[in-house]
Amino acid sequence: MTSALLSQAMCGTVDTPLLPLPDRVVGLLSELGSPPRLAAHLRAVHDVAHQLAVWLEQHCPAVAFDREAVLFGAATHDVGKTVHVSELSGPGAAHEEAGQALLLAHGVSPELARFAATHASWARSPVGLEDLLVSLADKIWKNKRVPGLEDLVVARLSDATGRAVWEEFIALDEVLARIGDGADERLAFQASFPIHG
Repeated sequence: MTSALLSQAMCGTVDTPLLPLPDRVVGLLSELGSPPRLAAHLRAVHDVAHQLAVWLEQHCPAVAFDREAVLFGAATHDVGKTVHVSELSGPGAAHEEAGQALLLAHGVSPELARFAATHASWARSPVGLEDLLVSLADKIWKNKRVPGLEDLVVARLSDATGRAVWEEFIALDEVLARIGDGADERLAFQASFPIHG
């Protein structure tokens, strides 16, 4: 049975307007007994990924990317923290492989399960634009700017649009600054939910 706190974190009405998590993710997190704080975090990152996807579609309509994969990846990227709960409040990367394995065990395709493993490894291996967008959402939700990650996104956009790198940099910087302005509210939303409960 899903707790009231978990349900509120995933899809309840909140002061900070955040999109609810997709039904498939709600079912998965409920089945796994997700900590409410994890669900709140996933909801915040999912909302930011949605904002990035909308911006990308408007700014670079010719850029091909799998919007639904980005949204699912953002909504599940830290699912391994249902197993490695200590990583909700402390450092650790054990949740990455565990999350991918959990998703695969629950019938999620490898193409979608990969985000649990790639969201923190964008600098170590070649990844697609979708992976970069999930990683970016996982940083900018709390207004953390990561120049190396942003440079990779800018390069992909410049290659796809033919516009100068500096033009893409300015455009991305503007949208990240705008999204980052809501970080305090998203952080407060996440912190309002307990790790256990």
